[in-house]
Amino acid sequence: MKDMDMGSVVDTFRKDLFAGRHVIISGATSGIGLDIARGFAALGAEVTATGSSAVKIAALSGEAANIRFELLDVRDREGVREFCARQSRCDVLVNGAGIARGGEEWDEDIFLDTMDVNLNSQFRLAIGLHARLAEARGAIVNIASMLSFMADPGVPAYTASKTGILGLTRALAHKWGREGIRVNAIAPGYHQTDMTRPIWSVPYGNKAVADRTALGRWGTTVDLVGPCLFLASPASAYVTGMCLEVDGGFVSGNPLEA
Repeated sequence: MKDMDMGSVVDTFRKDLFAGRHVIISGATSGIGLDIARGFAALGAEVTATGSSAVKIAALSGEAANIRFELLDVRDREGVREFCARQSRCDVLVNGAGIARGGEEWDEDIFLDTMDVNLNSQFRLAIGLHARLAEARGAIVNIASMLSFMADPGVPAYTASKTGILGLTRALAHKWGREGIRVNAIAPGYHQTDMTRPIWSVPYGNKAVADRTALGRWGTTVDLVGPCLFLASPASAYVTGMCLEVDGGFVSGNPLEA
């Protein structure tokens, strides 16, 4: 089955769908977050894309006129508060910052740091931008994971944080729904990113994932753009507190079939 390209995805939507809107995306200097930023920008949004690497931001300086890259450590409470206070508008918040540290996550310090990046930062940014989101009657899209529904003993903090995102998404949806703020999540499966490179770059791992996936292939970062645009758009005006699994059918598959 042919992979979707960015042009095919954005052509599905009206070109000015997010014109005049300000979209803030954390963890958007590479991988999933960067392609989501590109998707919103292609539909007219002014995008603020944050990341923790000055090197990556410098390399992206000429990416697009309507994407502004900013250095932000989402673990830094004061830094996040200052960043949020500077925003005069926020129509959409995409919480995309995330890390996984393999077997190292059984160390308590690394466990807590991973939780801070993956889960606490989503709460931190949502709270900091709450007033702007309420003014815009905006939307939040949190990035969860297939490990919100499964267990991986190699990454206990990643698994716990991504599971926690589902609870946070539901709680925020009910807390702020009467203010017109919708809060949803998307749960990526196996997508070809730098984080998953050790699996898809070797024949056995690549085949094992593709064989279990209903669509018979790995996901790409572009596969996540359309679902995110949908959840931020008026087309999902009556959708909140939900998680959309974007995994090609991996989680629902039977591992004994392959």
